[in-house]
Amino acid sequence: MRNHILTSAIALAAALSTPAFARPMTEIDLATLKRVAAPTASPDGRWVVFQMTETEPKTYKRSTGLWLIDRGAQGAAPVRVADTADKNETAPAFHPDGSLYFISNASGKSQVWRADPLVAAAAAVQVTDTAADVSGFKLSPDGKRLLAWGDVPRECIAFGCDAKDKGALPGPGSGRLYKDGAGFVRHWDSWENPGTYSRPFVFNLEGGKASTPRAVDGGLIGDSPSKPFGGGEELAWGADSRTVFFTLRQADKDEPTSTNLDIYSWLVDSRMMPQNLTADNKATDTLPAPSADGKWLAYAAMARPGYEADRQVLMLRDLSTGKTRKLTDAWDRSVGSIAWAADGKSLYVTAQDVLDHPVFRVDVKTGKVTKLKATAETHEGTIGDVTPLPGGALLYSRNTVAVPTDLFVRDAKGKVMRLTDVNRAQLAEIDPVDAKRFSFKGANGDTVWGQIIKPADTKGKVPVAFLVHGGPQGSFGNSWSTRWNPRLFSAPGYAAVTVDFHGSTGYGQAFTDSIKQDWGGKPLEDLKLGLAAAGVQDSNVDTANACALGGSYGGYMMNWIAGNWPDGFKCLVTHAGVFDLRAMAFETEELWFDEFDHGGPWWQRAEGEKWNPVNHVTKWKTPTLVIHGEKDFRIPYSQSLAVFHALQRQGVEGELLIFPDENHWILKGQNSIQWYQTVFGWMSKHLKK
Repeated sequence: MRNHILTSAIALAAALSTPAFARPMTEIDLATLKRVAAPTASPDGRWVVFQMTETEPKTYKRSTGLWLIDRGAQGAAPVRVADTADKNETAPAFHPDGSLYFISNASGKSQVWRADPLVAAAAAVQVTDTAADVSGFKLSPDGKRLLAWGDVPRECIAFGCDAKDKGALPGPGSGRLYKDGAGFVRHWDSWENPGTYSRPFVFNLEGGKASTPRAVDGGLIGDSPSKPFGGGEELAWGADSRTVFFTLRQADKDEPTSTNLDIYSWLVDSRMMPQNLTADNKATDTLPAPSADGKWLAYAAMARPGYEADRQVLMLRDLSTGKTRKLTDAWDRSVGSIAWAADGKSLYVTAQDVLDHPVFRVDVKTGKVTKLKATAETHEGTIGDVTPLPGGALLYSRNTVAVPTDLFVRDAKGKVMRLTDVNRAQLAEIDPVDAKRFSFKGANGDTVWGQIIKPADTKGKVPVAFLVHGGPQGSFGNSWSTRWNPRLFSAPGYAAVTVDFHGSTGYGQAFTDSIKQDWGGKPLEDLKLGLAAAGVQDSNVDTANACALGGSYGGYMMNWIAGNWPDGFKCLVTHAGVFDLRAMAFETEELWFDEFDHGGPWWQRAEGEKWNPVNHVTKWKTPTLVIHGEKDFRIPYSQSLAVFHALQRQGVEGELLIFPDENHWILKGQNSIQWYQTVFGWMSKHLKK
């Protein structure tokens, strides 16, 4: 076997001019590091505002505020703006007049507020006063209108009302009644309330105040933005400040089996119904991005209905003729975000590419795709929040597997300036790490990539934390995670090893598709070969002294490994993992996910039991820690109860950690601490240091 390796030493402490070694990173560090998000720039590009979440280290209470940077002042440090004590400010956006709009819960509800960001003592003024909470908003290009959205009953004319139709709660008892054809009964982490949807409304702005709103969705019934993860990227103002483009998922009996999102346009001052611009495509259409000259609408589209991990191709629609063409059909990558260049001649998109998530420029005329050339800080790692600035500069966020998110600006010539370094002091206290990427020949002889993250001072053999990503169409990649964090897994003196097995994203659509109806086949082969390759590439990696850990599909793989690679590991950690594919097929909420990957409804599957972990429980012997959240409706927590019972009944060592207030993910600060402490305790018990 021929192996290839690329090494990138993350000498973080040296870069920060601190002592070479301080102390290992802890789960408290991960929970309390500051979190940067949602950068926005003033119309002239000089001022940048972003939101930052801070966590109190004793109570783990989180609060989010807004911070301002002056790009015109060399070495300027961020300063807090529009701050209300004990309240949260999020989602900043500059008005064309230079004022700052944002969402705050200062009134007791989430509403839109505004303030002058350049006047320190200026009081914020409430813009909206609606019955329902505002989830997000966008200002029209001329600044005269406000597009806002939130969960609003369908019968409400205004932005919220005391609806007469209580959906699934007919009374007189507490029971929910879902009628035939109800669609989703529960979704992600909440029970559905039929009749209430995520709905967009348009307000006129008069004297900085929002007037009576008008619903955008007309007679459409569904969620815009889509649930559970859709946001502002699914809605946009047209250049004329009269047209609204929005993505909507129709709510009907087919919703649990459909991935059909459509893009609609609606004229604010007309009585016409919204127009479906993508009705012919029964797969996902999303990310509407109109050009500044009003001529074009760029968006992303999938081709295959029922497949949430299909390739997203960049599309371009002529708004005057309706003619549409595929700009990136010949490019085997999936577009993750879209932004027009200031000159309108190209678009900036992000897309996963091997282990990174860089920025690419797409030429409007030819569709030619070019990765931006510059230093590592322009394309290595994970890039997001790409915002073109006047003069050809780009504002963006960036993180890597070794460092959390900060903000950067790349000028038109490719020179990069770092805008923020919000965790500098805390990171300076923590030991540096080395991050390596390596490749090897996996299943079918295909090239498969992985990473090794370990303390920079590692000497001799060290135990392995073998991390298996979820999805399964995903990647551990060169990115920072606030949940499954490879750098933190290496801190106790382990080598954290990841492998992007067949089915992972960033390697072309055929590689992603290859996991279909093969959950336990090629991926397991890749993991076996990848762990062995890591041991060959790095003499510190002790492959015989390893614990494997995974969540979601990674949790499935732990349950599969327990019966199909029972001698591979000293211990396992399975978080929110699928144990019985038959039960999963009938219990999960988004049925398209399970049915596409496994060949339709359970009764139509030719080999439904082939990759089912429950069929191999009698071979289990590896000590296993089982974790789940009770509010997980994607993979119901009963799957993990079954794993624990299977361990107990067979006398295999196991522990069960259940979080009653968490969903598929562990999000609360204290719960994250408990999660890591339990996992690290389990690993320490079974791995020889």
